[in-house]
Amino acid sequence: MSDTGELATAVLLGTTLAAGILLVGTRLPRWSAPSLVRRIAPYLRDVADPLGLTPLTPPVARGIASRHGWWGRAMSAGSAWGALEVRLRRAGWDLSAPRFRARQLAGGVAGLVAGGALVVVLAVVGRFWWGSAVLPLLCAAAGGAVLPWLLRIAETRRSRLIREEVPTVLEFLALCLSAGEGLPESLRRVSAVGAGELNRHLRAVLLATGTGSPLADALTDMARSVDVAPVSRAVDHLVAAIERGAPLAQVLQAQAVDARDDAKRVLIEQAGRKEILMLLPLVFLVLPLSVIFAIFPGIVMLRLGV
Repeated sequence: MSDTGELATAVLLGTTLAAGILLVGTRLPRWSAPSLVRRIAPYLRDVADPLGLTPLTPPVARGIASRHGWWGRAMSAGSAWGALEVRLRRAGWDLSAPRFRARQLAGGVAGLVAGGALVVVLAVVGRFWWGSAVLPLLCAAAGGAVLPWLLRIAETRRSRLIREEVPTVLEFLALCLSAGEGLPESLRRVSAVGAGELNRHLRAVLLATGTGSPLADALTDMARSVDVAPVSRAVDHLVAAIERGAPLAQVLQAQAVDARDDAKRVLIEQAGRKEILMLLPLVFLVLPLSVIFAIFPGIVMLRLGV
């Protein structure tokens, strides 16, 4: 076996040994008693876990977090966590920011391990070259970038679905209000009939109002979490109409018309962008080939002297 093959085998065996020792270390019992803060935290409202008193993480993850409190504090620090929480809620993912970053880190580690295994395989088969040493770093970067990419796609897709649902939901609400129902009953009827993303948020609004939250505050929180312009505009006008005693049906009908006009404008903009994209292969592929096919025979004939 060559020196490169021996080095690759040593790296593979060392990585396997380190992973085994790490797994064994995570399963060791913790002999020290929990601190006073951790013991009384579940009974205090202002310092309780925002995810609830029931532990939602698996036992292994809880063991790692409890043994490495500094890591949990480091991952909880920073103002970027708030923006990430907003993005997660907007995408509809039931994840907290630390758990998202932990999964992103796990993806990076998995990519690093896969890249290292690929380098070992290349070394064993004799195809190793020094540029292959960058493969683990590239695979780690790709593994860490997969989850944010999926989050961006889910966020865009959910916002698009909500934009498409807004006119129909507002028209149905206006119809229920015109029939003589109150706003809570109309929201309950619309949320029970529909099955879209916006209807899920309406059910959350009804749940919040059922637990004592004012309807205007619940609607405002819903618009803030959705962060879609037609929804925010409709909720602002609806809350203003509730506070001033204006007729809600007319307000919702006007907002439904505005939402449909906004949807038409977005559709026209998308059609314009698609039209430009359709011109790219025509201008840069079909047209040059046509020019080449038209000119090349003449050039050949001139070279032949015919």
